[in-house]
Amino acid sequence: MLKGLGVALAGMVAVSGHAVAQTYPARPMTMVIPFAAAGPTDLIGRVMAARMSEILGQQIVAENVPGGGGQIGSKRVADAPPDGYQMVLGTVGTHAQGQTLYKRPLYNSATDFTPVVLIADVPIMLVVRKDLPVKDFREFADYARKNQSKMSYGSGGTGAAPHLACVLLNHTLGTTITHVPYRGSAPALQDLMGGRIDFTCSGITTTKALIDDGTLKALALFSDVRSPAMPDLPTATEQGAKVEAYTWNAIFLPKGAPAAVVRTLNAAAREAMNTPAVRDKLTGLGAQIVRDDQATPDYLGAFVRSETEKWAGPIKASGVSVD
Repeated sequence: MLKGLGVALAGMVAVSGHAVAQTYPARPMTMVIPFAAAGPTDLIGRVMAARMSEILGQQIVAENVPGGGGQIGSKRVADAPPDGYQMVLGTVGTHAQGQTLYKRPLYNSATDFTPVVLIADVPIMLVVRKDLPVKDFREFADYARKNQSKMSYGSGGTGAAPHLACVLLNHTLGTTITHVPYRGSAPALQDLMGGRIDFTCSGITTTKALIDDGTLKALALFSDVRSPAMPDLPTATEQGAKVEAYTWNAIFLPKGAPAAVVRTLNAAAREAMNTPAVRDKLTGLGAQIVRDDQATPDYLGAFVRSETEKWAGPIKASGVSVD
């Protein structure tokens, strides 16, 4: 009798999973972008949401929920019903660095979410106002050490990956330059263009056009290898400093999302990533789309754990923390 009941229940679960796969999505979905509009995560999210909407036959509405270095929007999704209708576009800041950077993180990124797909990496670079009297990273380092008390840098929010990149830069140079947080990358760049701050650490996605037209100056890519999007920009390593900083973007659902839903979203995201127009758009923005073997839910789950561990050391060494 019990054996028969077990078989029956297993059959019901299988039928239920098949039904979910057949009916999902049955209505529009929301992709929470946990940062302000016009930033790097927002740009990538909107490109992906538009193409995934076409593939799935239901609209994915991109909604900006900024605050707390991305933790506010991410927390909303962690607390949402695990039915697949709310997802978050997470980053290295929201799902790895923040676990150490914040004294009391709002969630556990490894256990409070269901990983869906890793999308792309975005290198971070040092960008300065065009009239800062330096022409390369070595001159910047010398200038910063001599003028640190008068300098300031901006970021799109305390605790976000670009902010942490500048924290690591300060730590590497041995400087204590004042941080000015903004509600998004766009206002920070506006003040940089206006000369009200001296530099920022920014993803290629949001600043490439401003550098190409001479509005701002890029001095170094915080990577061991140059970016195909800006091949003439030397890395910090080439210029004598070991500073590695980047962000990445990945889709997460709330904990407990059905496997059938995860498979459906993962397949749609991978198809979008392999769409030539999407690839061209993202690579043109400086994003590096991940390999196909890196685009699985299992890979993303392990990646989040390894990234959290990787960044814990540098963050602790820098001495920075956020309440």
